[in-house]
Amino acid sequence: MTKSGKRHFRLSGARTILLGFVILILAGAFLLMLPFSSRSGEWTSVTDALFTATSASCVTGLVLYDTWSHWTWFGQLVILSLIQIGGMGVVTMTTVLSKIVGKRLGLQARTTMQEAVSAPNLGEIMKYTRFIFLGCMIFEVLGAVVLSPVFISEYGPLKGIWLSVFTSISAFCNAGFDLNGTHGEFSSMTPYMDNPVVVITLVFLILTGGLGFLTWMDIRKHGFKFYKYSTQSKLIIVMELLLVFIPMIYLWFGEYGDYPANQRFLASLFQAVTPRTAGFNTTDYSDFSGTGVVMTIILMLIGGAPGSTAGGMKITTITILFLTMIAFFKREKSPAIFKRRITTEAIYGAVAVCMLDVMLAVLGSMLIARIEHRAFLTALFESASAVGTVGLSMGLTPTLHTVSKFVLIILMYTGRVGGLTLVFAAITRKSTGNRQYPADNIAVG
Repeated sequence: MTKSGKRHFRLSGARTILLGFVILILAGAFLLMLPFSSRSGEWTSVTDALFTATSASCVTGLVLYDTWSHWTWFGQLVILSLIQIGGMGVVTMTTVLSKIVGKRLGLQARTTMQEAVSAPNLGEIMKYTRFIFLGCMIFEVLGAVVLSPVFISEYGPLKGIWLSVFTSISAFCNAGFDLNGTHGEFSSMTPYMDNPVVVITLVFLILTGGLGFLTWMDIRKHGFKFYKYSTQSKLIIVMELLLVFIPMIYLWFGEYGDYPANQRFLASLFQAVTPRTAGFNTTDYSDFSGTGVVMTIILMLIGGAPGSTAGGMKITTITILFLTMIAFFKREKSPAIFKRRITTEAIYGAVAVCMLDVMLAVLGSMLIARIEHRAFLTALFESASAVGTVGLSMGLTPTLHTVSKFVLIILMYTGRVGGLTLVFAAITRKSTGNRQYPADNIAVG
């Protein structure tokens, strides 16, 4: 209460992030509903526009319509704008625009910004924000330049440049939207499965966007001196390599054994990278074995690094859980990596994030499987894709009924803003942590 008796309402950081994405989604949905956003010149239904806006804002990539075939240039521009803002983060973009117009940011805004981008230091938050913005622009422009000769040679200068820019931004932001509908609706990157320029460029953009800006700051600061990196950056880099290399080996022998060597390499590499959490595909997932589908679901739920454009429960989460399991087996007091102990708070957070994402994916798939009368594994693939903000599909999403669409909308939104952000925004009471109950032992396993 102020002296005048008026109560000033302040949004917490978590609520600011949630509200920012809601406003972005609603604004995008309104624009996509308009007749000049669709090639037919007709209004797009509220549900379908809301679904597409949510998928773009949450950089997911699940679509009800083929992006090139259904949306006009204006509609595609709206989708691309939502991808760019959603990929960088609403708070990041707002902060950048505030600085451009000369508005000074207060402590509350800086704290919210720190929470949004997982920045370690509040004092250098503006420097960190500038690094994120410039980094995104540099990598996206670089990607568009490399892709442009391929698309220009196929489509001509105007359309070729547009496809290059759209694809580069979508890949770096791990969004998975594409404009390759001229090759067939929902074709994604299948026309370029044996094109090394397209495949390698997209792999580079996806991994770069999903690596996390804190890791890139470490790389910029210390170069290739790995031993000087922070523990988090070391963990992320090592796990990124393992999570690309191991699935790639399986795909090489398990799913693409009949492919020629060059196609086999490119297909294995791309499908090992894209589930975390880009959403492009160069081969049809409906041709995968059950084992390949399950592996892809796991990769989609894992996702990328914290503070990146990728979604999922994050590499750090799954690594902390694995290390905790190993420490328990070895009867150690706490897990550790690179001679650094992992805090109890980090372990609690990892357990909470993992349990929440898995429960959301399973419950969502149960609802969709029941409503659509489809196999549970197919529904789980779509719901995991939504929770992980991936965008891969086995062809179920375009056929969904209205209720199932809203299930995926909720999952995409929750996956992007983070389940814990939703919980923290809903719980206003803060525990002091001083309450101590008597300890008791409960059997496990």
